[in-house]
Amino acid sequence: MVVALVGCDGLSSEPTYSGLSIEAFNYTPYNLSRFVITDKYGNQASGGGDLMPGSGAGRLSCCYQLQGTEFSVEWKMYDADVASKDLYKPIQYISFKEDIHLPPTKLEGNAGTRILGLHFYPDAHVEPEFRSDLGASRISYRTVHRTLLEQYGKKIDPAGKLNEAELFRRTARIASEAWKKYRLTDSEDLVQFVRFYLLVNPGFDRFPQVQEILKDTKGKSGDFGREMKNLPEAAVDQIKTFSVSGKEQQP
Repeated sequence: MVVALVGCDGLSSEPTYSGLSIEAFNYTPYNLSRFVITDKYGNQASGGGDLMPGSGAGRLSCCYQLQGTEFSVEWKMYDADVASKDLYKPIQYISFKEDIHLPPTKLEGNAGTRILGLHFYPDAHVEPEFRSDLGASRISYRTVHRTLLEQYGKKIDPAGKLNEAELFRRTARIASEAWKKYRLTDSEDLVQFVRFYLLVNPGFDRFPQVQEILKDTKGKSGDFGREMKNLPEAAVDQIKTFSVSGKEQQP
């Protein structure tokens, strides 16, 4: 339950949120450099600070006042894999802008508990959410990556060509595609998606049996991961030789 008192100024009946903290959640595969939310009166709140994929929970910027129900969000991101290739080259930022709506919300509490969370998704849309605690993110790429390392170890990079940061960003990139294509958010669902992409076949999700699993488990958090983890070895072997064209690949 969200708790800050919504006030009104003398000239407007629209809600005014004062002492507001801003928290961003970055679910994209890119680094979130900076974001600014602006109301129609010109009031702004901002944050960022080079948030890696999957990060942001627990990091607040304070204290702001915003008014009304209609806002615009502008943000900049960059691909750390590209930027890290030449540290002396200017970073190539990608800019985004989206309008968002927040219905009038009654809040109570003090600065630090009146929080506007902004969830940045891989398809470049933002979902706002009032909250009263720091809370957890909706997608945890760090949990996904840690589980992959624990369960599959060097198999996810047998040649050892990627450093730790590059391995993590690759996990986030593949997991973000799982969200874009199938709206997967559960960590075990994402672990199995990344596992099959890396270790079995990058086109595994086009395999008929996997398509059926995706259909049957849609909207059921954790079920996709459980079904994929329990696939018989014979089915996994078939997926290994499956091609998107429907023909089997030669091993």
